[in-house]
Amino acid sequence: MILGVGTDIVEIRRIKHAMESNNKFLEKIFTSSELEYLKSRNLRAEYVAGRFAAKEAVAKALGTGFRGFDFKDIEVDRTTLGKPVVILKGKAKLIAKKEGQYNIHLSISHGEESAIAYAILEVEKKNEEVLEIAKVPD
Repeated sequence: MILGVGTDIVEIRRIKHAMESNNKFLEKIFTSSELEYLKSRNLRAEYVAGRFAAKEAVAKALGTGFRGFDFKDIEVDRTTLGKPVVILKGKAKLIAKKEGQYNIHLSISHGEESAIAYAILEVEKKNEEVLEIAKVPD
């Protein structure tokens, strides 16, 4: 069942400004694996903005925003075909796991001026919930 949905839109020029004016911005937000990928894309601002929006969208889908964990607890990777995948770590992972077995679906896109990400937190129904549904009389 869907437990949470999050979306975020980011102005690419604002991310570009943050990259140019704060030399610690990328290291604060992204894991070393994410930085490797972004560097392979020549640190183009639209890719950075998309990954930033993805982290925000996932935090919103978790229902917490960035309360109790930081940006690096949400890692955005991709499959060999380019599909974005989410790897939760630390406290973000604990928040998701307390709801049971989870899966996060993620979509990222960008245009000339903005990047957007959409995340869905899906959890398997717990056995107790299935049993309760089975007990409901006709």
